[in-house]
Order: sequence, then C-alpha cells, then structure tokens
Amino acid sequence: MVRERDVCWEYCEKLDGNKVKCKFCLKVLNGGISRLKFHLSRLPSKGVHPCSKVRDDVTERVKAIIAVKEEGKEAANAKKQRLSENKPPGIISNTKALIPFEAVSSSTKLFPSSNANVPQASLDPERCIAEFFFENRLDFSIAYSSSFQQMLEAIGGPGFRGLSPETLRTTWLQKLKSEITLKIKEIEKEWAASGCTIIADTWTDNKTRCLINFFVSSLSGTFFHKSVDASTYFKNIKCLYDLFDSVIQDFGHENVVQVIVDNALNYDSVGSLIMQNYGTIFWSCCASHCLNLILEDFSKVDWVNGCISHAQSLTKFIYNHTRVLDLARKYTGGQELIRPGITRYATNFLSLQSLLKLRPRLKHMFNCPEYTSSPYTNRPHSISCINLLENNEFWRAVGEIASVSEPVLKVLRDVSGGKPAVGSIYESMTKAKDLIRTYYIMDESKCKTFLDIVDRRWQNQLHSQLHAAAAYLNPCIQYNPDAKFLGVIKEEFIAVLEKLLPTPESRHDITSQIFAFKKAQGMFGSNLAREARTTTSPECRDVVGTIW
Repeated sequence: MVRERDVCWEYCEKLDGNKVKCKFCLKVLNGGISRLKFHLSRLPSKGVHPCSKVRDDVTERVKAIIAVKEEGKEAANAKKQRLSENKPPGIISNTKALIPFEAVSSSTKLFPSSNANVPQASLDPERCIAEFFFENRLDFSIAYSSSFQQMLEAIGGPGFRGLSPETLRTTWLQKLKSEITLKIKEIEKEWAASGCTIIADTWTDNKTRCLINFFVSSLSGTFFHKSVDASTYFKNIKCLYDLFDSVIQDFGHENVVQVIVDNALNYDSVGSLIMQNYGTIFWSCCASHCLNLILEDFSKVDWVNGCISHAQSLTKFIYNHTRVLDLARKYTGGQELIRPGITRYATNFLSLQSLLKLRPRLKHMFNCPEYTSSPYTNRPHSISCINLLENNEFWRAVGEIASVSEPVLKVLRDVSGGKPAVGSIYESMTKAKDLIRTYYIMDESKCKTFLDIVDRRWQNQLHSQLHAAAAYLNPCIQYNPDAKFLGVIKEEFIAVLEKLLPTPESRHDITSQIFAFKKAQGMFGSNLAREARTTTSPECRDVVGTIW
C-alpha cells in the first residue's frame, strides 16, 4: 500500500530545498532527482557534470530509466501530433479548462448505474448534463462554450439549451449532494448491521510528505473518507494512535470490524493500542503489501538475485537502443519483455516469465541479418546478451524462479483483483505453499528456503484470525472434503466469535446456527444453497436470504 518513490533516491541524500547529494562523489546538485539521474548516467549535453565515481551498473540502470521515460514522452508527443492532424478545422481545444480525474467520482460510486438500462424518454436531460460536469470535474465555465452549446443542439435539437454555470454550482450541486448524503446514511445503516473496514493507504509524495488516505469498505463498496498529512508526527505513536482513534470514532467503534494498514513499524504499536482499547476491532496488514514483501525476500536469495540482475542487463540493452527495441518488438509480435506488475517486485518476476516465454524469438532476433549487420552486433554488451540467451543453465534457473514465484503471484492477483479475498486468502496461501513444496519435492534445502520466507511473512504479518474465521464460513472450504485445515481454523473462528460477541446473550443462538451450517441442515442444505457454494461469489451469497 505504501507508494514507492523514484528508485534513484537510493543513490543520493536529500538536502534542504531542491538539493541532493550524490552518494558516490558527494557532489551537491541543484534540481532534485532529475538532475541526479543525468549526473549518474554521465550523458553528455545535459548541462550536468558527470559523476566520476559512480559504478557502471548504476550508470546502466539510470540510463535505462531515462530511456524508458524519454520513449514515453516521444510516444505521447506522437499521439498528440496524430490527434492534431486528425482534428477538423475550426475546432479549438481548450485543455486548460479540463481537470484530469482518472479515479471514479463519489457520485459514480454511489450511483453506479443511475442511467443504465433506463429508457431514453425517461432520462432527465438537465440531470444528465449536471452529472456529466460533476463526475468529470469539469469547470463550470465550459457551459458558456459555443461548441458545447452546438453539441447540445445537435443532440437535443435546435433551441435546446444547457444549464448555466450558476444553475450547476447552486441548484444541481445541492440537489445531487443531498441525494448522496441520503445514500451515505443508508450505507451507515448497513455498517451497523454487517460492520465495515477502515483502510489506511500511506504514501510519500514528491515533496517527501507522509500522507495517509483513509477509506471505508463494506458490502456496498469502498469509499474515500479523508486524507491527512502526517509528516510532522508519523514517528510519534501517541499522535498516530489519536489519528486512527478519531477515524474510528467517525464511523462508530461498534461498527468497525477491522483496520487494514501497510507494514510500517509504527503501525504495530498503534495496532496493539487500538486492539487494547477496542476489544472487538482487529488490526490487519495489507495483503498486497505483505505478498510484495514475500517476493522481495525471494529476490534476495543469492542465485535468484543473480538471475534477476542478468535478465535486467538483457532488457536494459534492448530498451536502451531504439533500433534494437523496434527489432525485438517485430520478432516478438509486439509483446513487451518487461511486464508491469501490481508491485515493483511482482514486475521483476513477471518479466522473468516473459523473457522465458520469448527466449526463442529473441535468439532469432539476435541472429537475424538485420541485427548482425547493425553496428550493435560487436559491442561487448551485445555479445553478453547473446551469450546469456545461449546459456541453458541460466534459463533453467529462470524457469525454476518462474515456477516458484507463480503461486505467490497468483495470490497477489487474487487479492488485488477488486473482489473480497478475506474468505479465500487462507486457502490460497495454503495452496501456494503446497505448490512450492511439490515443485521442490526432491530438493529439501531449497524447499525450506522459500517456505521459511512465506511462513515468516504469513505468520508474523499477513495472517489474521479473521482470515481463518472467514475461511471457516466459506462454503467452498467448509464442504470441501479435501480441505485439511478445518480443525485449525475452527479454533481461530471460535476465538473471533468470542471477541466479536463477548457476552453470553450475544452468543445465544450462534451454537445451533454453526451446527446447522456445518451439517448443511435447514436452509444450508437447500438446492439453492448447494448450488451457490462454488458458483456464487462471497459478496453475492446474501441473495440466498440468510443462508451464508
């Protein structure tokens, strides 16, 4: 969950203002991280004195970063050029009036399909115009635009008029705000019935400020709550506790089931204080963040790190030279060697999978006349890449890494896919460990190395009693005869019940309900319930009444 800064920050020390200090030659540079990149890359004609003590591998790495960024700029400029060439004469674009907003707006989340499947005649034109402005965060002055009015007349007929900026910012803004407020109150009632989860997304912006975005998640979806600049007190446990305590009070502590955070060390102490003060609240680590840490630990294994470094040298050579990159894309059918992942370390392992798949095509590319007659063919780096592609031992290791990391990558994809994963992550992690164990059935030493990494992160950070309780209540697991961990998760399920339902009165009917669920009696044994066990997603099982 924590958003990582530019990787080049590890090569410098941040000073006051926009100054940085190179860790290699100790030179102080004005202009921040961008100037440092040109300093380390030793590229000429950039107005920056090249570093005389930087290592060659660092120089190559920084050059690759700059090359990728420059190619992105070139692609964006080319796209703008094509758009301008295709634009009809007489139309003047006014991009300054538009505020880019890629995320879905609050009104879209609260009314996800307000106009979907609605007969055209029943739509309110004024409402549609107002929602268009609000959902896209358009400047109200656009309503004065002559081209906007022409568009409305083309759609609604001659004489059709839109809303004035005054009407947008007063009448319709207040009307939609009132509707959203009513919808939020309905969701708050849901919190009282089924609880909610607070999510804290901690990240550092380009001004090195520590920002915490708070979200609330429930059956109705995930909604933004507020953003807090915690730069001045992020290392102060008492202040962080007060902040989280105030957010919990915003939703009512009796409605909050758990708080999900990243793996910052400060949060461990804050979590302990929160759980001491509120006996019914769980404190959990972000699953995506912990899985990324598992992949990071995988990459720190010596031979794995060596494979990743060699693979990066291959991709850097190709991506650093435009002609070579164009040739590679020609022979790979446009497939990219570097596959962006959900996290930085996921990208490393996904890229290894991509290289393994495309190895035959890359060998063909390096041996084709177009390449062998190019000026790159006799360069030392080119020769190293060709030798690497012919190194069967290296590719055997790459295949091994791909096989071992794929089970963890699959869990990462599952938990990051937007669907609730609390009821399946226990089973997913168990399967991932079983697959690693099966792959290394003849190599106990390597098996122990990777399983120890997974177990350490899973037991100490990722695993929560809520995961076990949700797994116990997941019919896909409860009624699966092959599930071997029901006895373990049953104990944790009971511990969760005792925490959430601390009084005998609140637990009065739960014993008979658990028995009926486990034995598939009553509604749990109906045909509809049996069909929903494996065919219906957990968040949709409430349509079966109160079965799940």
